[in-house]
Order: sequence, then C-alpha cells, then structure tokens
Amino acid sequence: MFSHRMKLTIQFGDCDPAGIVYYPNYFRFFDNATAAMLTSAFGRNKRNWLTHYGIAGIPMVDTGARFLKPSTFGDSVDIQSEITELGRSSFSVQHRLLKGGELAIEAHEKRVWVVRDGEAIRSAPLPDDVRQLLSA
Repeated sequence: MFSHRMKLTIQFGDCDPAGIVYYPNYFRFFDNATAAMLTSAFGRNKRNWLTHYGIAGIPMVDTGARFLKPSTFGDSVDIQSEITELGRSSFSVQHRLLKGGELAIEAHEKRVWVVRDGEAIRSAPLPDDVRQLLSA
C-alpha cells in the first residue's frame, strides 16, 4: 500500500520541562505525517484535496502508540507512514518514528472519510481513485 517518509527536527517547544518530547506532540507529528502522505498520494496540498473531493476531513476514530525511546529538541527523526488497510469509508495508517535509524515509536491510526450533512458530519465511501492511489 502507499507509503511516505518525512524528516523532522524536534523543536524546543515540542518538549516538556524535562527536555523530552511531550507525548501528545507525537500525535501532532503523526497527524502532519498523514497529511503529508495524502498530499503526496493525491498530488495536491491538503486544502486542495479537501476541496477537490468535497470532504469535511478525515477524523481519527482510533489511535495508539508504543513508546520505545525518547527524543529531545535538536534530534532529527524520520517518520515512515504507510496505509495498512482500506475499508468502505475508512483507512488505517501505521507510523514508525526512527531516531538514528532505530525504532523509537510505533503508532497506528484509523481515519474516516467524512462529508458534511447539514451541521453534522457523516462517513462517505472512499472514492475509487482514492482507493487506487492509496493501494498503490
């Protein structure tokens, strides 16, 4: 399935008073990695692919992580993201954060393709071209 890699330098503001990354920031990194992966797959930035497909977004319905090694500001890390499953209206992503080539965090998320329905949102089937792009 589709995969993407991005480099990230940990910033001072990403860290807690002990100088290590405050764990919710990892989920922000992974959210950005998912957006970067879809931007790469769709050949357009997030604002444009949201408009192009007429969707409200791709909210998470499940997430989790296994933390193996801490990171601190100044560290350069790689985030490898891969689509692992395509459902009717959902898709799953696995993220692997590598520090110095070693696995530091393994995370997963499940997201749903949603459209507006009045003032609410509801799931919608993944379009055929999205399914093809993400399964490549």
